[in-house]
Amino acid sequence: MIRFKAFTAGFLTSLASLALVSLASGQLTPTQRVPRTEPQEKYDNPPAAARTIETSPGMISQLGSFISVQVNVDANHQNILGDAANECSISVNPIDRNKKTIAWRQFNDVTSNFRQAGWGYTTNGGASWTFPGVLENNVFRSDPVTNFDEVGNFFYLSLQSDVNLSFFCDDLWRSINGGQSWTLLSGEKGAGGGDKQWLAIDKTSGPGHGFQYQSDDGINCSGGGVEFQRSINGGVTWQPPVNIPNSPAYGTLDVDSSGNLFIGGEGSSFFCERSSNAQIAAQTPRFDQSASVNLGGFLGFGGINSAGLDGQTFLAIDRSGGATNNNIYMLASVVPNGRSTTDVMFARSTDGGKTFSTPVRVNDDPVNPNKWHWFGTISVAPNGRLDVVWYDTRNAANNTDSQLFYSWSTDAGLTWAPNVAVSNSFNPFEGYPNQDKIGDYITSVSDNTGADVAYSATFNFNSTRGQHEEDIYYVRVAPAPTGINLVSAASRLTQGTAGTFDINMPLTGTSGVECRSASTYNAVFTFDAPVTSGQVTVLSGTATVGTITFSGNSMIVPLTGVTSAEVVTLHTQNINGDGQAHGDVPFGFLVGDADATRVVGKSDQTLVQGQLRQPVTSANFREDLNADGRIQNGDVQLVKADKGHTIP
Repeated sequence: MIRFKAFTAGFLTSLASLALVSLASGQLTPTQRVPRTEPQEKYDNPPAAARTIETSPGMISQLGSFISVQVNVDANHQNILGDAANECSISVNPIDRNKKTIAWRQFNDVTSNFRQAGWGYTTNGGASWTFPGVLENNVFRSDPVTNFDEVGNFFYLSLQSDVNLSFFCDDLWRSINGGQSWTLLSGEKGAGGGDKQWLAIDKTSGPGHGFQYQSDDGINCSGGGVEFQRSINGGVTWQPPVNIPNSPAYGTLDVDSSGNLFIGGEGSSFFCERSSNAQIAAQTPRFDQSASVNLGGFLGFGGINSAGLDGQTFLAIDRSGGATNNNIYMLASVVPNGRSTTDVMFARSTDGGKTFSTPVRVNDDPVNPNKWHWFGTISVAPNGRLDVVWYDTRNAANNTDSQLFYSWSTDAGLTWAPNVAVSNSFNPFEGYPNQDKIGDYITSVSDNTGADVAYSATFNFNSTRGQHEEDIYYVRVAPAPTGINLVSAASRLTQGTAGTFDINMPLTGTSGVECRSASTYNAVFTFDAPVTSGQVTVLSGTATVGTITFSGNSMIVPLTGVTSAEVVTLHTQNINGDGQAHGDVPFGFLVGDADATRVVGKSDQTLVQGQLRQPVTSANFREDLNADGRIQNGDVQLVKADKGHTIP
């Protein structure tokens, strides 16, 4: 590992330049397993001396439809020359997705690797960003991690240490105004924790709601091995640490819809550890299930990221409420056996973390031992889509210039979409802040249509230094649109031997009225092209979606549990795997409302009685209220039973 002590700024710059010459010529440092017995964070330099700040235009870098916006800019949205920023963590307000925050390691001057806790925020969906500064001036901080709760509060878990490396402790900060300002909740070093910590928040409605959890890499505040800690009061105080079986380090943690906590990481191999009682405040957390996970290699250190990790382990859980609910996914950029470069590898568990699938390679370029696919990260959308981004050198003649790449899966990781480059190429070796790495990770947050990504890149050129600079960028990624459109919706029932009849449901505005009584209704969505897959969720109402079938241009969705008087709004999405929303359609259900006035009354009874014993046809099928293919006295009785019922 290259380590610089407190030399003069000129000597440091000369050393850094020599390192860059070596790296640019293709002489990468050897790739090895991640060191486990020494801290990844080292206090090598004091804070840089104050200097005159110069600026250049803030960078917007576009590749096709993907626009990367610089985040670490001054109040006038100008790039700050001579600083550096890397290792970024993004959070998004789930109530107002225009509000996002990104935290990073801030280096005020590239001549010193003294780092602080920087952050930025946006209120316009990422079109522009504000960088207010650092959490605390001249406090050595690293490993920035953010998360958010279900009401849009942001949390910032920050590691700090001192010149003697006499402690590695975290503290927890909260923002209630979209990341514009932060309040220290835990007190200095009050969150315990340690190096390479990650943070999870229980957002379920169970007994652990609001609990915060963190794990570290074993270099920590207590000095007691790879540990887990819990806060049951929103991060204000943190309980004593608990050792994690198999010491899974350099990995994230997440909570399933039942409140079970899972931690993924690498020990002697990759592991997934479960605690089912971390959600019980009165009990000391214990880990009651362990699974070894094959990701097809090991976490690398060095190589393309000379003095840093080539990736970490990301564990993410599906909480979609659908067929894939509580699937557990693990992903990492790993070094396959016999290689010195990395691939993005994925495995999943469909049985609550007891077992995991064989690993799947996400990057789809031909296997090439000279190409890197590093800093892989995964996030899960509320609709169950998986989004993965990583740095990729497949297009680089020198095998090291990198681009951000993206892929997604709409079948729980069984297959992956063709990889897409979503950024321009950049040289990852330039702009080092007297430390030979571009951080240790990037992050993303998914929603139903795409993902918000924070990453570091070197697009800005500093003519004074003669090289590019490390900066933080935000980019929105999403699956490619299929161009398919929803054109109509209907409620369909087969009425005995009389035939099958549809009641139209307008796509917007006031709903149609399904007046017939049935235990299972069929919502039929018709598109302008053939459909072979899709998803439907209930946004409002009491319906339960059954097994969806497809026929030509139509998607047929069985609904059970519908009451006799309600409006059910159905959300259509991910048609033919496009990951996109396709409309929210209201379906009105009011049994007995034969004339579709939205009130069951005397006029409906008169209408049905006027059709008694008549053949059921397309002209009078609404009067066959019990949908048995005959208009009889039972239909009249249905009107009487529901008389006075209404829907809005």
